Amino acid sequence: MKSSQTQRRRFLKLSGAAVAIIPVFAFSDRATAATNAALRAALKYQDKPEGEKRCATCVQFVPGKTAKDKGGCKAIPGDTEISPQGYCTAWTKK
Repeated sequence: MKSSQTQRRRFLKLSGAAVAIIPVFAFSDRATAATNAALRAALKYQDKPEGEKRCATCVQFVPGKTAKDKGGCKAIPGDTEISPQGYCTAWTKK
């Protein structure tokens, strides 16, 4: 049978590792977010709609997990921070 001191050490090591990894999981969504600033500027992307034209009604838009979540755009590859309420000059009606 292991001594209580050995069991205590093992518990403290595992607890420390668990506490250290919590921030990794908490911020993992943010770590994968990316923007493509050069293409955004070239296509005059903005986070607000242009009249009735908005990303959610564009054929290029790749929706996020929910209708309100940010998504992607086929015209701006690598960008995962496109607002469904946004607009750019590549807008094409669905």
